[in-house]
Amino acid sequence: MKTTVRLVAMTLGILACSTGMSPGSQDGWISLFDGKTLTGWRASENPATFRVENGEIVVHGPRAHLFYDGPVRNHEFKDFELKADVMTKPGANSGIFIRTTFQPTDWPSKGYEVQVNNSQSDWRRTGSLYAVRDVREAGKDNEWFTMHTIVRGRRVQIMVNGKQTVDYTEPDSLPTRLTGSTIALQGHDPGSEVHYRNIMIRPLDP
Repeated sequence: MKTTVRLVAMTLGILACSTGMSPGSQDGWISLFDGKTLTGWRASENPATFRVENGEIVVHGPRAHLFYDGPVRNHEFKDFELKADVMTKPGANSGIFIRTTFQPTDWPSKGYEVQVNNSQSDWRRTGSLYAVRDVREAGKDNEWFTMHTIVRGRRVQIMVNGKQTVDYTEPDSLPTRLTGSTIALQGHDPGSEVHYRNIMIRPLDP
């Protein structure tokens, strides 16, 4: 019986890997962060801006972006849901880029930024689709919150702790900015410290 159980578990693991899902995924949700290392992630400019502590990605240092570059879907996502638990320290600015592409320097030119900022001088607050649909209402520093972003076609929806902050569809008359395929965490400046954990994606396309 034990041998049979082991064989079944191995088979399920092989099937999960072949479909781009991890054996631990639930309801289609797949973890992008193992909680221990930055394996599967690629940093630009200043890699030391990102470190792992206590099961969290800590973002603190000069401008840099941490792009998912791992094996899930070969880091190519089109339609998907993305969730992450986030905590800002006072005066911090960060963001999660969606449908972007690795760049060695500068701010990402592809995709959109989902803003993370509860108290920094930039008035665009957490839950904004940066400079497209902006939110002025601030959340609280030093408290975990859940950021949930849904991308379907040209439509982007953002929720913070279950409350929708943005529902935006790109006009057909404009070229799409959703031309990349991965996500990235932003290190904005040396004065900002932001923590991320439980980074999960659920592909919505075949």
